[in-house]
Amino acid sequence: MSFQGFDKNFNITDKVAVVTGGASGIGRAISELYIEKGAKVAVLDLKDDVVDAAKEIDAEKAIGVKCDVTDNDSMDNALNTVKEHFGKIDILVNCAGVALLDDAENLSDDYWQKTIELNLTSSFKMCQKVGNVMIEQGNGGKIINMASQAALIALDNHVAYGASKAGIIGMTKVLAYEWAQFSINVNAISPTVILTELGKKAWAGEKGEKAKREIPLGRFGYPEEVAAVALFLATDATNLITGENIVLDGGNTIK
Repeated sequence: MSFQGFDKNFNITDKVAVVTGGASGIGRAISELYIEKGAKVAVLDLKDDVVDAAKEIDAEKAIGVKCDVTDNDSMDNALNTVKEHFGKIDILVNCAGVALLDDAENLSDDYWQKTIELNLTSSFKMCQKVGNVMIEQGNGGKIINMASQAALIALDNHVAYGASKAGIIGMTKVLAYEWAQFSINVNAISPTVILTELGKKAWAGEKGEKAKREIPLGRFGYPEEVAAVALFLATDATNLITGENIVLDGGNTIK
C-alpha cells in the first residue's frame, strides 16, 4: 500500500460527522470547527432546542436530531435520520456525558449507575451502532471518544466519573484493535477542566484558582482547543493513529 498523502490544511471536506452532546459546550465547538473545515454535521442532543442550535451552527450543513443516548430506540432513530439526510456516516464524536460528583463513602447508587450508563455504556452503544454502519459502508471511518484526565489521575469526589472515563480509554483500545481491519480509527481525548459555561460556574473562585496552581501551564482549557484535537483525529493525517488517548491537560498528569 503506497502513501496516499493528506490535506495539509486539515480539511474534512464532504465528510459526515455525528456529534453527540453537540448542541453546547465542547460538542458545539467541535461541530462548528468541523463545518468550518468542510464537513456536514449531525448534532445529536437531548436538549429540546437541538434543532435550533444546529441551525445556528449552519442552516445548510448541520442538522439537529433530538436523541437520548441511553435509549436504544432513540439512538437507532437518530442514526437512521442521519443516514437518510446525509447518506453516510464518516466520523463519530462521543461528547455526551455527565459529572455527578460525591465522595466515595457517600456516593449514591443512582449517581454511580447514571454516570456509568451515560458516560461509558452509551458511548459503547453509539460506537457499536456507528461502527457497524462504517463496516457496512466499507470506507473506513474515525471514532473519537471523550475521556478525561480523571481517567489517569485521582481527583477528589470523582470516583464514578473517573471509573467511567477510564473505561472509555479501555474500550477505545479494544475497538481500535478489532476494527483496524476495517480501516476504522478509534481514539480518545482526555481534557482537563474546560471552560464551557458549566465549567466556568463549577470552577469559579478559589476552587478554580487552587486547581490551576496544580497545572504546570497554569490554566484550564477552552472548548476550541478540544475541538482542534478532535479535528486532527478526524483527518486523513491521522490514519496511522489508533487506540490512542491524547491528553489535553496543561501537563497536569505528568507530575
